[in-house]
Amino acid sequence: MKRTLLTLLALLATVAGVAQKRFVMLDKVVAVVGNSSVLYSDVERVAKQLVEQRRAAGYTSDRDPKNEALEQLLMQKLLYNQALIDSVSINTADVLQRVESRIQTLVDTEGNGSVTELERKHHMPIYHMREQLRRQIEEQTYASTMQQEVISKTRVVPGEVERFYRNFDKDSLPIIAEQYTYAHITKFPKGMDAAKRRTRERLLDMRERIVTGKAKFATLARMYSVDGAAIRGGELEPSQLAGFVKPFADALSELKPGQVSEVVETQFGFHLIQLIDRNGSMYHCRHILLRPTYTTEELVAPMLELDSLAKLIRKDSLSFEAAAAAHSDDKYSKMNGGVVTNHDMLEHYSAFDAKLTATKFLKEDFGVGGGKSIDDYNRIRHMREGDISEAFRTTDLNGNDICKIIKLVKIYPAHNATLEEDYLQLEQIALQEKQQRDFQEWLSKKIDGMYVYIDPEYREGEWENPKWVK
Repeated sequence: MKRTLLTLLALLATVAGVAQKRFVMLDKVVAVVGNSSVLYSDVERVAKQLVEQRRAAGYTSDRDPKNEALEQLLMQKLLYNQALIDSVSINTADVLQRVESRIQTLVDTEGNGSVTELERKHHMPIYHMREQLRRQIEEQTYASTMQQEVISKTRVVPGEVERFYRNFDKDSLPIIAEQYTYAHITKFPKGMDAAKRRTRERLLDMRERIVTGKAKFATLARMYSVDGAAIRGGELEPSQLAGFVKPFADALSELKPGQVSEVVETQFGFHLIQLIDRNGSMYHCRHILLRPTYTTEELVAPMLELDSLAKLIRKDSLSFEAAAAAHSDDKYSKMNGGVVTNHDMLEHYSAFDAKLTATKFLKEDFGVGGGKSIDDYNRIRHMREGDISEAFRTTDLNGNDICKIIKLVKIYPAHNATLEEDYLQLEQIALQEKQQRDFQEWLSKKIDGMYVYIDPEYREGEWENPKWVK
């Protein structure tokens, strides 16, 4: 009996030892950078993501995905630590929004719409998953912000672009995809003054409810604001006045904590602003954003007017250039034959350099992040040079309703880049390569100056920067 009991205890100890080894393996620290640790489970997670990305993109790599994942994590930890040293600031509200979006995706995809099912599958409560995601996304955000600060200092001059181009073999020059030059005539909906007046009146009514205590600012922001910050009760990340457009900044500078502004008009629409607090030059506020809304008649009127113009242009009774000068509401293009450039982006990106004059656009220039409306591309791709589109409704860069017709001026087929025709694209490629070189030089210096330790078991492999293995 005693021997049986001892055998059973030994077996239990062995099983517990195996379980403990497995647990330790999942949580083993494989590297340390500064004050941050890299866990084995992190390496496995990122390696799995790399394999999935390669499979989706349809390519393979000879490099061990775990070794590549470890190097990526080492770089992320270094950038994160340096960001804290340099007091780099990030948009924490955006981080929280991304966390909630990711949690909701997990609930929908892995939990079949059930939080309980997601918790059961991951063997942890939802608040632990949320905190893990918050730490991951926050660290990634600090790292990417730090990297952007490093490469933002890099510039290229025309001589460098030319040398970059000359160094290419003729057969290996970059391929420039198909591009388009197009012109448009735009019209805002009729009755804009009336629509603006209605919007002001709505906001004045909200302001009255807020200042009399009948409603909370954050509640109304969540219910009615069309800005992305509505989900946070209209709360914006603390910023200096220079971070806001001028009318918004001017109104904000006059407020005391808790005070609500009068209605403020900017190129984005109409705002109510409430100052939460001020810390030195940093203003923490929330706002409600509304844009004018229109009746059916107000929206139809410019469509009919533009269709009539298009018919005259197609009959050669009126040139597109003359119609743009006389009728277009686009102040940036109307005196240039309606030809579209990037000048409308000047209000959003103050340092846009020569790209403001670009008149040739790639498919990637349309849609989210591209600056040009995807609605424009959806017309252009079905047109031939010289064609005039039917009138259609879309929105401008600020989200305002507009109607327009388009003329496809020229199609530039895909071709090998030339210095004369594709300088801006070559400049961008040259800049990216120089940024990568400058960043690697910066990274090597930081590796030398920061504490880095890698477990001997994980030092083997093909390192992009051999300095990691000290």
